[in-house]
Amino acid sequence: MIHWILEKLFPPKCILCGRILERNEMDLCHHCRIHAPEYSKGNLKLQFLDSWTAIWYYEENVRRSLLRYKFYNARSYAIGYGRILAMKLLTEYPDGFDILTWIPISRLRKLRRGYDQVELLAQAVGQELGIQPVSLLKKTRHNRPQSGISGHAKRRANVLGAYRCINTEALQEKRIILLDDILTTGATAGECARVLLTAGATEVQFAAIAAANKNKSDRGSL
Repeated sequence: MIHWILEKLFPPKCILCGRILERNEMDLCHHCRIHAPEYSKGNLKLQFLDSWTAIWYYEENVRRSLLRYKFYNARSYAIGYGRILAMKLLTEYPDGFDILTWIPISRLRKLRRGYDQVELLAQAVGQELGIQPVSLLKKTRHNRPQSGISGHAKRRANVLGAYRCINTEALQEKRIILLDDILTTGATAGECARVLLTAGATEVQFAAIAAANKNKSDRGSL
């Protein structure tokens, strides 16, 4: 009864476009499930990463959804993102992995925002896969947002030395899945992978909710 009342008061909505979902729909409406800009890896090379994947391109409703998630307290989106990304991981990495972790935001940014959106994503993915995410990285300084910097070299310099490993014993000779919300040039992901490999991981694979479309203009991702 309570569930029925809550569903009537707060009907589940599509995490991308915000439409009220039909009874046979979960997380995405039929239109977004078909027409959301699905990510295609192409020939992009990312330093220190063995492989990488994403669900969508960072554009249109995907971009608007992630902005709500990060900056307008739409924390519940993590559950839907997590379900979809978990299925992506099972498809992309059938041989599995040893540890699921995430790229943390700075302490100051978390204090201002009230939550770490990528940590919430990792918890949701872990729940779907039946594994507990492990915190392996700490951001050691509050650098400029990557979205405000143009050019791969400048973004690489902005994150160099910004992360350190906080749990070296846990990752020795382990295969790591590293999560983030958005992939642009791969500078942040590459720096975190470098830190993890230096600390003893055997390989680092990466997954994100969305990735920038290199065939279009770079619009405000991380």
